[in-house]
Amino acid sequence: MTETAILMDRLAKKEGFNKTLIPGVGIFKATHSRQREPLCYQQGVIFVGQGAKRVFVGDETFEYNSNNYLVLSVPIPVECETYATEKEPLLALTVDITIGMLNRIISQMGNHIDHAVLKKKDRHKGIFLTDATPPIKETLLRLLQALQSPLDSNVIGQGIVNELIFRIMCGENASSLYALAMKNTNLSRIDKALKLIHSNYRQSIDVDSLAALANMSPSAFHRAFKDVTLSSPIQYLKKVRLGKARSLLMEQGSRVNEAAAEVGYESTAQFSREFKRYFGNSPVECINVLR
Repeated sequence: MTETAILMDRLAKKEGFNKTLIPGVGIFKATHSRQREPLCYQQGVIFVGQGAKRVFVGDETFEYNSNNYLVLSVPIPVECETYATEKEPLLALTVDITIGMLNRIISQMGNHIDHAVLKKKDRHKGIFLTDATPPIKETLLRLLQALQSPLDSNVIGQGIVNELIFRIMCGENASSLYALAMKNTNLSRIDKALKLIHSNYRQSIDVDSLAALANMSPSAFHRAFKDVTLSSPIQYLKKVRLGKARSLLMEQGSRVNEAAAEVGYESTAQFSREFKRYFGNSPVECINVLR
């Protein structure tokens, strides 16, 4: 194991997601490979210390490992494959991104910002891969070292997190992060609509209302939404609802009709059909697997 993987492994006390001493920073561990399955990735950056993952979004595939890192400027439902064994578990560090964090870093950069990045007119996607440069790997290592100590985490941890995000913003593909922080870019407008979806998925939400929130025409909103998330607004909302319902069934022990109603479905039968189409198993089958 590399030093990066060793330090991640020390922080990963259990299978799955492990919180660390720094809010917004976590360690994910998997000891078995998993076949392609739907998940919802949150806004943030993922660094792999050992193993590999492959993510499928629309017609695109993103494979990330210790040589690169995955950035999600917005939360995106994906399908994911995991490569891991008990001897060589998958180990990854996740860092949440907030607009406030980006704005602080941009403000501190002042006149040193590369304005060519800001003026880019390309379509800003909500997910991208970038090669891990030596400065980023070195900063990641120092963050993992700080996380071993409560004192270091408390005193210098957040500063190293800010440095890590700063180095990412100085790298290639960083234009999406600037677009997220700036007003009136398509990405920042879509981010506003996504926040509404994630906080109000139980309610009836139509595309016209989302477009009005983003201050865009419905047709322009639909195009921009697909550019950012690689999904249509209706597909995105459905995936978010089904993902939330699966958590209710598997983690909170809800009944099928309760989970369906909680995420906004009026028909339990329709919910069950769409759930099986998305996850490959019916809600009842998921509950039986858990039992």
